[in-house]
Amino acid sequence: MTTLVDMQGIEKRFPGVHALKSVNFELESSEVHALMGENGAGKSTLMKILSGIYKKDGGSLRVFGEEWELDGPRAAQDLGIGIIHQELSLMNELTVAQNVFIGREPRKMFGRLDEAALNRDTAKIFKSMNLMLDPRTVVGELTIAKQQMVEIAKALSYKSRILIMDEPTAALNDAEIAELFEIIRQLKSDGVGIIYISHKMDELKQIADRVTVMRDGAYVGTVQAADTEVSQIIAMMVGREVSNETVEVPDLSEAEVVLEVTNFNRGREIQDVSFSVKKGEILGFAGLMGAGRTEVARAIFGADPRESGEVRVHGTPCAISKPADAVRAGIGYLSEDRKHFGLATGMDVSTNVALASLDRLTSPVGVLREDEIRSTAQEYIQKLGIRTPSERQEVRLLSGGNQQKVVIAKWLYRDCDILIFDEPTRGIDVGAKAEIYKLLKKLASEGRAIIVISSELPEIMRLSHRIAVMCEGRLTGILPGGEETTQEDIMHLATLRKPAMQPGGQIQ
Repeated sequence: MTTLVDMQGIEKRFPGVHALKSVNFELESSEVHALMGENGAGKSTLMKILSGIYKKDGGSLRVFGEEWELDGPRAAQDLGIGIIHQELSLMNELTVAQNVFIGREPRKMFGRLDEAALNRDTAKIFKSMNLMLDPRTVVGELTIAKQQMVEIAKALSYKSRILIMDEPTAALNDAEIAELFEIIRQLKSDGVGIIYISHKMDELKQIADRVTVMRDGAYVGTVQAADTEVSQIIAMMVGREVSNETVEVPDLSEAEVVLEVTNFNRGREIQDVSFSVKKGEILGFAGLMGAGRTEVARAIFGADPRESGEVRVHGTPCAISKPADAVRAGIGYLSEDRKHFGLATGMDVSTNVALASLDRLTSPVGVLREDEIRSTAQEYIQKLGIRTPSERQEVRLLSGGNQQKVVIAKWLYRDCDILIFDEPTRGIDVGAKAEIYKLLKKLASEGRAIIVISSELPEIMRLSHRIAVMCEGRLTGILPGGEETTQEDIMHLATLRKPAMQPGGQIQ
């Protein structure tokens, strides 16, 4: 094998932050090299140096055996380095081929677009990937998985021999992940070196050859994926062992019922769903994609309408038709898409903590009480262990786990005693997950009623005192938490489809 990338002693500083501290990284041809670390470990900064977005402050960068100082992303592309970001950068209204060669389209005489050559060149790339896809297809009509393939083809159109993949499976299901892994294996057999960034530990054994771990901006070590236990990699990432203890289910037989949902309906998405949550309880919601879990949560919060059903809070019926009604009733909702629906990422931590309570933080003449907002933010930074230089730091600069804590702080300051967490650890590394789990358990022990929606069964089983399971809009059962319930029990209810009816009312 040939060494494609050799980074030694890489340094990078930003104002007030030593982001990379003498980091080493190597990539061989025909290798999938996983780059692991908690959010904020420095992975993205290192890859931005390799892809020409940032300039290094120290150390050496050799590509294909030669020392380089990359002047920008175009220089890296010309050198054969392609990066596929977690947020895809395709134009949905254009065809696949137009996206692959955007800005570099083949032209005929007088500058006219050569559509046939464009489609032919794209088809050649797809053939090299063993990918069956029509170059004339409009990107907006493709699944996320297929769009991911188009991004790979776009990178290969620059004749990339080095591919950086950032969380490539974050939005894919199991079948789509298997398809992506086949493409990666094909690229590997063609001599391409792939740097693979992911928080999904189970993927390492399937796809990675080596694993390099970073922590707090520093290089921790490189290990062979096949010979290393996942627990060892986790310990390298967080600097400690991460516990996988099962949940301890408290005795809530005498606890007050804080939230009751009765006969919720909305078309096929929500079909006659009823449940309750007690003070101090964590109720987990499990189910396959499209089961209706998020739809139920959004309907409770008033973000989406419902056709029928009742919500009671502390035994009193609540008319909730919009989120403001839910907030007044003491319900907080942490969306699965925190960046779009939970945070104002361009604003600072203190503003975000205050967002749901501005009515309480405004003087009678309409002026915000800035000192109180700052002191409140400082209180929750300390209480929740939010890692930030100060309350004035922009939220977009925080790691995923710390952003999630800011959202939690927002609802705690509003004094919500019912909290709905939708995919609370999506895009969060394993160490930050453990911190979020600890925080959720603490909130429950303080008497808050908590609903947790998660696609990760181990997460549901680790957190939930009871587990509500949905399938195709229906609540198919509620299971006890703790060791009584297995993943097989949950999956049985998650696949318990309603029998189809034949004409005449006969069950098939």
